[in-house]
Amino acid sequence: MGHSIALNFEDGVTRFIECRPGETIADASYRAGINIPLDCRDGVCGTCKCRVESGEYDGGDHLEDALTDQEAAEGLALACQTRPKTDLVVAIAASSEACKTGGQTYRARLRSVDRLSETTIAFSLDGVDAFTFLPGQYVNVLVPSTDERRSYSFSSPPGAEALSFLVRNIPPGVMSTFLREKAVPGTPVEFIGPAGSFYLREIKRPLLLLAGGTGLAPFLSMLGKIAETGSAYPIHLVYGVTNDVDLVGIERLEQFSTKIPGFTFSTCVAAGDSAQLRKGYVMAHVESGHLNGGDVDVYLCGPPPMVDAVRAWLGEQSVTPANFYCEKFSPSGSHVDRQQR
Repeated sequence: MGHSIALNFEDGVTRFIECRPGETIADASYRAGINIPLDCRDGVCGTCKCRVESGEYDGGDHLEDALTDQEAAEGLALACQTRPKTDLVVAIAASSEACKTGGQTYRARLRSVDRLSETTIAFSLDGVDAFTFLPGQYVNVLVPSTDERRSYSFSSPPGAEALSFLVRNIPPGVMSTFLREKAVPGTPVEFIGPAGSFYLREIKRPLLLLAGGTGLAPFLSMLGKIAETGSAYPIHLVYGVTNDVDLVGIERLEQFSTKIPGFTFSTCVAAGDSAQLRKGYVMAHVESGHLNGGDVDVYLCGPPPMVDAVRAWLGEQSVTPANFYCEKFSPSGSHVDRQQR
């Protein structure tokens, strides 16, 4: 039985390939027409060095000059020698264009549109075959009857019956206008993806999740996946919005708190006249225990001002997270990925 390999490129494009029993990552990639960096094929040159983000594998034989023991211990591997034992997520040190591949185009149909609040709309798609993604990623959606594309993170986990998304309801917005005024179930919708380096890695320590506005979407996807696979470590989410009306998805978070042992969450609202108990920004509601002395992986997703403020705040703390992953998004639906180890 083979294994599924998610190749995540430097530009955020992800391609899923099937690796046959006993086959190396490099051989499976080239068989799929994806030219990842490769030279000697013998574990000698180090050209195909990559990072295995999750999964188990046999690293094979190689020279110390190509891959040191320290690099191997940190999760680096040589694609020409590595044979998967389970499904893998692999970060490739090259762009998708350089590897002669790119995002794939899919066609689906609009399944539903739900007005969650005055400021947030949810929509879902179905009718997509042979499509998967990493929890936390996004796709570029072609707004029906336009030439405009917008990027939206999945709020549903991989394998869900439908692909779901959250959209900020902006009166002049191209997508939100379509969803408010023209959307009809069954409408064909085209999208390209999946994409993004903001995705759930293998859980090896406690997690601190920080969401702003519709930046909650990728965390709903991640939590949906964790609810299926479980976690041996505590997970805490702080979800912040500008106004009370922006708070959505609370019922789903409450459901996750019953399904995922060790998962807790809190919400806060920035507006001073909020009726919520917790006011202010997410930084004010991160307790020292949530940082776990630095032995924590922090995931952050929200609008640019919020992301910049949290990054600055983290830099001022006396502890540094083991891993820090973040993603910015703008009201126009564009994403900017950032990650820092």
